[in-house]
Amino acid sequence: MTYEPIWGPIIAWYLFLAGLGGGAFVTSVFIRFRHPECTRLIRTGRIIAPAVVIIGLCLLMFDAHAGFMHPLRFALLLTNFGSVMTWGVVFLAAFVVLALVALLLDLLKKPVWQWLDIAGMVMGLCVAIYTGCLLGVCQGFPLWNNALLPVLFLVSAVSTGMAAVLLAGVFVAPEEFNAVVSLKKFHFWLPVVEIALVMALLFITASNPSPAGWNSVMTLLCGDWAVAFWVLFIAVGLVIPIALECWMLWIATPAVEESRTGQMISGFSDLGVLVGGFVLRLMIVSAALPITIVQPWIF
Repeated sequence: MTYEPIWGPIIAWYLFLAGLGGGAFVTSVFIRFRHPECTRLIRTGRIIAPAVVIIGLCLLMFDAHAGFMHPLRFALLLTNFGSVMTWGVVFLAAFVVLALVALLLDLLKKPVWQWLDIAGMVMGLCVAIYTGCLLGVCQGFPLWNNALLPVLFLVSAVSTGMAAVLLAGVFVAPEEFNAVVSLKKFHFWLPVVEIALVMALLFITASNPSPAGWNSVMTLLCGDWAVAFWVLFIAVGLVIPIALECWMLWIATPAVEESRTGQMISGFSDLGVLVGGFVLRLMIVSAALPITIVQPWIF
């Protein structure tokens, strides 16, 4: 018996873009407090954050085609505060509003209130965590119903958000890109943490009493998703960026690190992080098997 996933690539893009947007705003706040002179990088984060989240929301509404035939379904999402989806709508709406206000003030060259940045950062983190909780409420899927999944998506969201800002910085603000050393060092450790979280998630899922957990993990490690897991996620998304940034930050000379070649190498590693971040969500969405598919009913 074959199983068709209930969600597809569009939902994976939505989860990826929502997390990336929250992470990009967190990055802009980080730069503001650690490197306030890097104004172009701060603005870059403020532009990326609401833009990608809005794109993700448009994809979500496109995927929910039934909602267009019954528009009240969208409004009813705000009536059940016991639902993760309702809280997700609240977090997303608040985040988009705060991010757009901060961007507008920045573009108008007016000071962005500190409380606005902090509130936007909190909402951005809530959005990143929500993307994992959204899947976690599906108790029939061992790969999703795991307390580590929201933590993994949070770490990945901050990592991809920082990667997006740094990658853009290579082209729009190369001098400021060289100056944000503390951001690069913090970003270096996120893929390391991500590897540990992924391994723990897979171990816990495989230990689930239902065969569905084991089969989901095997689908990733040596099944249909093995190439994506080992090549695009582990190698391109984690190991290569870790190796490149380790060399650039602690082995290469400052002259090499700040050269155009060094910037492009760092940009390549950031691109790899973005690829890995999307592939992670696509695999989690697509490889999860429900208990009832792989375990017959016991009468």
